[in-house]
Amino acid sequence: MKLLIYNGKIVNDGRVFTGAVLVENDRIAEVYDKSQYNKIPAYDEKYDATGKIIFPGFIDTHVHFREPGLTHKADIYTESRAAAAGGVTTFFDMPNTKPPTTTAELIDEKFAIAKQNSLINYSFFVGATNDNIDELLKLDYTKICGIKLFMGSSTGNMLVDNENALRLLFKEAPVNIAAHCESEAIIKAETERFRNLFPENAHPRIHQHVRNAKACYESTALAVALAKEYDTRLHVCHISTKRELSLFENKPLINKRITAEACIPHLWFDSDDYESAGIRIKCNPSIKTRADRNAIRNALADNIIDSVATDHAPHTWEEKNKPYFDAPSGMPSVQFGICVMMDLYYKRYISLETIAQKMCHAPATIFKIKDRGYIRKGYFADITIVDPNKHWQIHDDTAISKCKWTPFDKLWFGSRVIATMVNGKFVYNDNTIIEGQNAAMQTTFTRI
Repeated sequence: MKLLIYNGKIVNDGRVFTGAVLVENDRIAEVYDKSQYNKIPAYDEKYDATGKIIFPGFIDTHVHFREPGLTHKADIYTESRAAAAGGVTTFFDMPNTKPPTTTAELIDEKFAIAKQNSLINYSFFVGATNDNIDELLKLDYTKICGIKLFMGSSTGNMLVDNENALRLLFKEAPVNIAAHCESEAIIKAETERFRNLFPENAHPRIHQHVRNAKACYESTALAVALAKEYDTRLHVCHISTKRELSLFENKPLINKRITAEACIPHLWFDSDDYESAGIRIKCNPSIKTRADRNAIRNALADNIIDSVATDHAPHTWEEKNKPYFDAPSGMPSVQFGICVMMDLYYKRYISLETIAQKMCHAPATIFKIKDRGYIRKGYFADITIVDPNKHWQIHDDTAISKCKWTPFDKLWFGSRVIATMVNGKFVYNDNTIIEGQNAAMQTTFTRI
């Protein structure tokens, strides 16, 4: 079956142009500039994308879909549908589930669940611990996206705090280490200090001080130093401070072995938002100052920040709406990431080309994803169509995520995903999830 998506503004490979994409079965058969329409062969169906933006499908390399073990918060079925509504066609899920995904057997269980229940393409990180390096070295990384390292405790208690284990991991890791960098010593000391200062009724604004900029910088600096010492492929997750940016280089991505990620919460919120959003924006690492947020935004265009993910991390509202010290960290955001990025485009922080680079091309390059991340002939037909003039207000009941709340409640945005195609099949179209497509595939990787 051949489908022609035509008259949209295609954003791909550093270009923006009006054109058409011919999809044949699960692949892209050809891409046409408008001047080449006379060369388009016969097709079976067409999709008029006039006035819309056609992106490669977004690749979210940092989500927590909570399955197995925490499915009262979320699961692969529900969250992959929320992702599809946000234009995400591929997700990489983190290992801090219950039990933590630290063995071949446990990661195979997650693949089996995703094969049965995911609406979009999928892969999973395997988690590093103080004593599983031998297990990590046995795995097939043509199917697994990478190794997740917690250098500061977060959800799931997977902290690697043994120096010998840390050095061995950086020395031996055969693929990217995706690192959560916060100093555990600083966090413990600050937590104790603030518990003594505010034994009752602590306001969520203190989170920026409990998990502070120093904790982030010291841990990130250590990870970068180890990666340089051992020539490791390191991907530092969710940069949250201006100071950390000094640890990364502005050079072509293809030449980088150390890369940096920004996540949607740190690109949108700043510490002033604790007053209105409160516990909704408690996340790790914490939301910090406006100066930090703006520096991270500027680092997108400067190519200091290499990729953008959501760090989608749902909790039930009952769990989240507790006093500060009892409330878990994390917020659901996979459905609305492109709304934030398009807002940054409207505010002239970034271009459309930058959105495609950070959310599509770079994830494919950094993790060596096979045949995805671009609108190119022969690549899988993962395509996201955005209406750039769709003004809408988000509410908690807008959220498709199982937790049914969002940190963006009552906020207005100027654009919206209107269609998401996975491997040549629409899984989301006109505000509707399309079930029964059996479109999702296990993501594969080129390891050379």
